[in-house]
Amino acid sequence: MVTFRVLAVFAFSAVACAQDLGVPTSWREFSNKYSLADRQAKAKAAIDVIAPKTTSDGEFQDVGYWGSAATVYSAMANYDHFVKTTAYKSTVVNGLNKVFGEFAHFDQFGYNDDALWWATASYYAYRAYGDTNLLQHAIDTWNAVLPYQITSAQASSGSTPVKNYAIKGSCSGVTNAGAVFWRPTTGDDNMNSVTTGLFLTLSAYLAKQTGQSQYTNAAIAASNWIRNANTNANNIVLDTIHAKDCSRSASSWLFTYNSGKYIEGTNVLASVTGDSSWTTKMIQVAAAAMKNGPWQGSNGVITEGASPNVANDGVYFKSSYVRALNEVFMTTNNAALGTLIHSYLVVQYNAILELAANGSTYSSAWAGPPQGYTGWGQAAALDNLVSAITSTT
Repeated sequence: MVTFRVLAVFAFSAVACAQDLGVPTSWREFSNKYSLADRQAKAKAAIDVIAPKTTSDGEFQDVGYWGSAATVYSAMANYDHFVKTTAYKSTVVNGLNKVFGEFAHFDQFGYNDDALWWATASYYAYRAYGDTNLLQHAIDTWNAVLPYQITSAQASSGSTPVKNYAIKGSCSGVTNAGAVFWRPTTGDDNMNSVTTGLFLTLSAYLAKQTGQSQYTNAAIAASNWIRNANTNANNIVLDTIHAKDCSRSASSWLFTYNSGKYIEGTNVLASVTGDSSWTTKMIQVAAAAMKNGPWQGSNGVITEGASPNVANDGVYFKSSYVRALNEVFMTTNNAALGTLIHSYLVVQYNAILELAANGSTYSSAWAGPPQGYTGWGQAAALDNLVSAITSTT
């Protein structure tokens, strides 16, 4: 049985009535059968397989730059946070400090989203260990990315000092204020949901931590842009809009992490502002992602990023999505939403253990079959395993 706080309040009850939050009966094994001790042990065993496989630059072998932050470091920090240990503190703190020292604001290759993955990992680590240097890494990176968020004034004028072309201040009648550019290079015109969602999430966490309005305002603008400008009619978050001409990525470019970062950031924003309208929007996207997302079959098992033989970025998308749902689960007062998330995450957990596990190593194909160790498969599994500590009670 799911156990979480059920504090009935009218605003949340109204959302539950308006939104279908029922658990589909077609989902595969949505009841938990593992004890807390089992779940903790399985998560630690999986982390222990990959933890020694660091490289000289602070990454993990066969995982890559952004993936190392988005999966391994984040999962290690969250494991320690959930279990209340410091098992991975030295690995996480030393790794984050090393990379921040080598690459200004975590920007190794000229991508704002790369920097924000590392900054978010730094925030999770700060939450776990209370190390203020890690919080400062997150703040410094936020300050470096802030100029790439379009302001209302820039949208109105059609120009921004960080780009060498005229920008479209609105697309289809919706302002581009709040969007964050994917790359800091002057000619790139990609405004995408993952970069904006990462900035939303980091801003919301920093607002919660510091109480400073600059972070709250940035989070509000980012959340509004994703919801109003880059979400389809089915409440699934889309990928990219081009600032030069309002052209879009293909409508089929639907990825878990776009919805995931919106869900996580907007959920935190709701707690920061006390405004239930953010919760309403978050629930719309969360329910659509779990029940109607194109990344799973009728059995509910996520199939996105199944790449047994070749490493690619897509294997990590679902990790941040699972983590986002778990963050909502841990804070929601909505009983129906909590049950839906619990059931969905149990489906993923049971699938990975029964269909994709080879001892304590895991395939990136959560629907199976199992395989020998790969860095990318192991990294992609960690958030599934770590989130189960709190979400599959």
